[in-house]
Amino acid sequence: MKNAIFQSLSMILLVILVGCGEESRTIFTENDISIVPKPLEMKFNQGAFRFNEDTKLVAPKDQGEVLDVLKDKFTAAAGWTLEVLDTAPRSNFVLLSTDSSMAEEGYDLKVMDNQIIIKANGLNGFLYGLETIRQLLPVAIESKSLVNNINWDIPKVEIKDSPRFKWRGFMLDVSRHFFDKDYVLATIDQLALLKMNTLHLHLVDDQGWRIEIKKYPKLTEVGGFRVDQEDKPWNARPTPDLGTETTYGGFYTQEDIKEIVAYASSRGVTVVPEIEMPAHVMSAIAAYPELSCFQKPIMVPSGGVWPITEIYCAGKDSTFEFLENVLLEVMELFPSQYIHVGGDEATKTNWEICPDCKKRVANEGLANVEELQSYFIQRMERFLSSKGRILLGWDEILEGGLAPGATVMSWRGVKGGLEASEAGHDVVMTPNSHCYFDYYQGDQDAEPLAWGGNLPLSKVYQFDPVVDEMTAEQAKHVLGGQANLWTEYVPTYDQAEYMTYPRLAALAEAVWSSKANRNWDDFSNRVESLFERYGKMGINYAKSAYQVTTETSVDPESAAISIALKSEFTGSDIRYTLDGSDITVASEKYTTPIDIKKTTTIKAQVFKEEKPVGALFKKTITYNKAVGKPVTYLKKYHDSYQGAKELGMVNVVRGSKNFHDGQWQGWLGGDMELLIDMESPTELEKITVGALENQGSGIYFPVQVEVLLSADGKTFKSAGIVKREYSANNGSELKNYVVGIKEQTTRYIKVIATNLGTPPTGGGSWMFIDEVVVE
Repeated sequence: MKNAIFQSLSMILLVILVGCGEESRTIFTENDISIVPKPLEMKFNQGAFRFNEDTKLVAPKDQGEVLDVLKDKFTAAAGWTLEVLDTAPRSNFVLLSTDSSMAEEGYDLKVMDNQIIIKANGLNGFLYGLETIRQLLPVAIESKSLVNNINWDIPKVEIKDSPRFKWRGFMLDVSRHFFDKDYVLATIDQLALLKMNTLHLHLVDDQGWRIEIKKYPKLTEVGGFRVDQEDKPWNARPTPDLGTETTYGGFYTQEDIKEIVAYASSRGVTVVPEIEMPAHVMSAIAAYPELSCFQKPIMVPSGGVWPITEIYCAGKDSTFEFLENVLLEVMELFPSQYIHVGGDEATKTNWEICPDCKKRVANEGLANVEELQSYFIQRMERFLSSKGRILLGWDEILEGGLAPGATVMSWRGVKGGLEASEAGHDVVMTPNSHCYFDYYQGDQDAEPLAWGGNLPLSKVYQFDPVVDEMTAEQAKHVLGGQANLWTEYVPTYDQAEYMTYPRLAALAEAVWSSKANRNWDDFSNRVESLFERYGKMGINYAKSAYQVTTETSVDPESAAISIALKSEFTGSDIRYTLDGSDITVASEKYTTPIDIKKTTTIKAQVFKEEKPVGALFKKTITYNKAVGKPVTYLKKYHDSYQGAKELGMVNVVRGSKNFHDGQWQGWLGGDMELLIDMESPTELEKITVGALENQGSGIYFPVQVEVLLSADGKTFKSAGIVKREYSANNGSELKNYVVGIKEQTTRYIKVIATNLGTPPTGGGSWMFIDEVVVE
């Protein structure tokens, strides 16, 4: 009996001990690891480390603050205040271990059953190791409120990681629209998460001066505010009358700047200020008109300005005295080695007639005003160099000769970077083709208003700061790359987030990870985990990569149209309908291209875990009598915009507001003239010609479309003309030119679209045409 009682007590005690013991840890697979940017090397081991309220954080005394990155997350999500020590206990700790032999910004991370060790040679390496741990933790670690019933486990891994480039940047334009200090601090947090180390603040532009300069208080008192015309399109805001009340704007006090810089430093981020010169400075001239050539009083513009003629006078020494005084205060606030001076888009018409500028050109033996700009930049470069700083500017600073110690930021493609690196100058690559986040990232009809262009997530991911044309020596001068968010069309914090994320993640991997480690499909899987984190953090990230797009082909013999559906993410689950009905989880799954031979409305949407994600795709394919018919171009399209070439006008797929979508055919300055052979006499009622206008990109509607008909292909008779006079248009617009025809039979159709020729801004106008619909 005693033995039986003892055995029973033993079993109860065992159950109690097991019940009180730690639960089994999460079983991970390598596919559970979704780190962005992808580490240089990673070894996956079986097992896990579990964080609990007794886990200790261990760091040298001078590095303790870096642990706040992880400590603060657990305080919010788990309710723990993890203790920070300077000596490691026996187990259950995260240790920062200094190793001065390691590469700058590199780190080694080893996760074991009962301890985690991060080795690095300084702050940034430790930060990046901790940010990697953060991405290994459940996404609930991003919660701002307490999370219950969760195991804070991470997989056992060994990671050796370091960046490919030392400049991994993001530019935020706070001039066109002002973003307060808290938004800037939140942006710094996101840069740190993605191991980005540079925040470039565009503090000065025509529409606003955003930094307090104590010697010149009117820069912010006057230059920091403009007339509120936020209800009008950016490029349609009239010039306000002198004295009109200015209520839109804001600026950072010097105390704000100090806080931003200090916070950024604690997150491994250097803040690079941009103080524009000699152009993009109407906000400064509004405050101090004597800085311009003719001292004409002006208002801070409320919207777009082009050309930019009100610029600093390069002939007055007082201009340079002003700028040096401004930069002295700026350098006191920003420890950054680089000071960005802009240098772009200066229209020099005032310099050409200004007596002071003409005198400067003569006295300095300059050939022209281009060399005067070079003189201007070189003079500022000598001043910055004397203070131990490096002048950084947009690639226009190459014009007229580059200052000896300057670094170039190449934005107009890669040409500036090639030229500067060939001359032995350092460069930061930020071509608008891959790095301008004010461009659309999806179907323009489903996206908020943007500047133009097309920069989807997958194209950002293709970015490489080192271009094929560079020699090995030139490549050594490439500091790295940077994304830019210009904010003419970005008035709110929500929209700024939408334009920035997740494209910043793609850019981060492009400038951190080795080329061998980069793979779009692999990134696609990992970035979706980042989407969950963004959701937990309350970030308004774009889901544009889930949008459905089409690829269309036409069989010339059968005139059958084949339509392929896809999204940026390979292998997406796409559901569709062809009868106009709504998309549901029960809708047809897309597997192979869809053939149609009649007018059809396609609806399609990507599904994730049986739920729709991204915007609904809806398009009507107007099947018409000209589909697949032979087309002869009597006045051919430009080589840069060939659309679908010979079938482009008769493949039934209409071009979108994105003129880079591969459907549009373009004519620069000249007219379009084409001939469609219907191959046999065909009854006609009307002919529709599609066109696009985007004046901001130099694209204008034709001023006339004429249709002519012929039975023999030799003698043509006009069947109708549609005219449209030029008018200013600040948006992007599609238009149908419909030529009604009295019912008749014909074989040959000639279509002539007349180009505007020369727009009000000068130069040649683009005319974009897509699809001739014959009904």
